[in-house]
Amino acid sequence: MPRLLYFYLARRIALSALLIEISLCVPVVMTSLFHYLPAAALRGGLLTPALLGTLPTVFYIALPMAVGVAIALEFSRMVSEGMIAVLYSLRLSVWSICLPATLVATAAVGLGYWLSSVLAPAYVGQMHDVIYVIRNSLNHRMLEPAQFYTFDNGKRTLYFQRWRSPDVASGMFIHQFSTEKHEEEIITAAETEFRRNETGVVMIMSHGSIQTRPEGSAEMRTANFDEYVMPIDMQGNGGLPKRDWKGVFEFSGNEFFRERAVAAEDPHRLAEWTSEATKRFGIPVLALAHALLGIGLVLTASSATGRRAAATSLTICAVPVAHITILIGAETLVRKDPTLVWFVGVMIVAEFAIGLIMIYRQNTPAKIMRQVPMVPRLEPRKA
Repeated sequence: MPRLLYFYLARRIALSALLIEISLCVPVVMTSLFHYLPAAALRGGLLTPALLGTLPTVFYIALPMAVGVAIALEFSRMVSEGMIAVLYSLRLSVWSICLPATLVATAAVGLGYWLSSVLAPAYVGQMHDVIYVIRNSLNHRMLEPAQFYTFDNGKRTLYFQRWRSPDVASGMFIHQFSTEKHEEEIITAAETEFRRNETGVVMIMSHGSIQTRPEGSAEMRTANFDEYVMPIDMQGNGGLPKRDWKGVFEFSGNEFFRERAVAAEDPHRLAEWTSEATKRFGIPVLALAHALLGIGLVLTASSATGRRAAATSLTICAVPVAHITILIGAETLVRKDPTLVWFVGVMIVAEFAIGLIMIYRQNTPAKIMRQVPMVPRLEPRKA
């Protein structure tokens, strides 16, 4: 096949796959984020870390399906326009016609492994950091007025009446127990400014009072203040607050394989590790498997001259069905029973085998000659 034609077909398939990937990922990610993140989280600047924590994972999971559908659509177009018959007439084999598509699929496999093993583990933790911040109300701009919030395992309760600005609240009330002083404190302030630093948030309270009661005593002492500063463990300028746990999905490289020995002692963590490993190393290679399956189905169900082109519309649906089936197996079956990982492997190998067998059957000389249109021989007119 001419090099220019190789480049033309590969570029068409790559651009189609990119458009399908964007149309799959962007609506799904944005819809899920706006559905699960409260409006206060968007005001608090948590949309960007949530997006970075979600998009790489969704991108590598949807990439094989986008590549498979793009290749199936491109071959369907080539069949309907009679381009396959033209390529056959140029004495090109089926394998030569499939080469540009397989090169694009192979590149997608490499990109998928980089996304699943390097980029996604580096950023997926940010989404869980956002969830940790939301569940524990660790972003002061997410706090709603006229509601009680507890911090430090119930040792501190915070309440305020309304927001005057995004960082200034009115009518602050704080009830806390100081373990260092062994006394109970009630702090009220007319105005409170939440000021972020590198490690957390500092509350600067103005025009208020402090009531203290020592532990085991009924005597209350009151002191007024013009300004009182109190640090609070919330999201600062240095980044999202760190969680006290780390999931297996956050490990990358050799650290991920070392986690296998640790996870072997805990059945639940072993199931999590096996499911994550199945997705990391099984999903990216599906780009090539879906490509072979899509090519084989289109060439088998249609005619090179464009006849029976309507039958290819059903064959294109086989790629998403196969992808979703394998993904469900990796996400649910393996998580439920790690020994079922062999079942997912069998499905991937079976898809490879089915695609290769269908393409091989189309590569026989008899089928190629039967699909090449015969041009009638013109006889010269007699005088």
